[in-house]
Amino acid sequence: MVTLANSLMGGSFRAASRALLEPGGQARTVSVLGVEALCFYRLDEDEHARREEVSAARLDHMADLESLLTLPVGIPVPLASLDPAARSAVRALPAGAVDRDRKTATRRAVRPLRVDLAVVRASGWRQGLERAAEFAPFCRRAMLLDRRPSRLDDVLVEADFYGIGVFLAAGNDVEMVLEPEDYRPRRHTAAAWWFVEDLYQRLWSASAV
Repeated sequence: MVTLANSLMGGSFRAASRALLEPGGQARTVSVLGVEALCFYRLDEDEHARREEVSAARLDHMADLESLLTLPVGIPVPLASLDPAARSAVRALPAGAVDRDRKTATRRAVRPLRVDLAVVRASGWRQGLERAAEFAPFCRRAMLLDRRPSRLDDVLVEADFYGIGVFLAAGNDVEMVLEPEDYRPRRHTAAAWWFVEDLYQRLWSASAV
């Protein structure tokens, strides 16, 4: 059985998906959203370095991310201009997220990486669609099937309806038979930022082991 990990190490998956990926990206198999996925991502080197330099605390609470989204990046905001609840929320933000003095708060935190593609592996196409659908609000997604479905055309029609790409494993090779739909978020949300932060922590926790 071909796994996400050895498909990546053999270079087959990267070769099959080259047209979908931005230059300079990295890939890692991680468990996120309760699903194992091969995530192709690009690290924001400046933000990563900034967080390490200031020993920034984790950003893993939705309320904190919602507060940050109300602030412009790099522009001092007078605390007096905020209502009491917002002012209290900003003052409680984790270390490294904002620079604060008695009168202003300046947002520093941005998303530490961008996810180009999440790929889930499945033995059956229905299972693959269900797993890949978990990533719909966050990034482009695809499924890697261990075997060719008997009615591939029908599978591709359904996968295309949901915007999910399809890759087939054949021995040591991987073939892309349906390109995933582009990810076009209508707006920036705290939930999408939380997904990135969760992935970031998992990636760097794993790299530190």
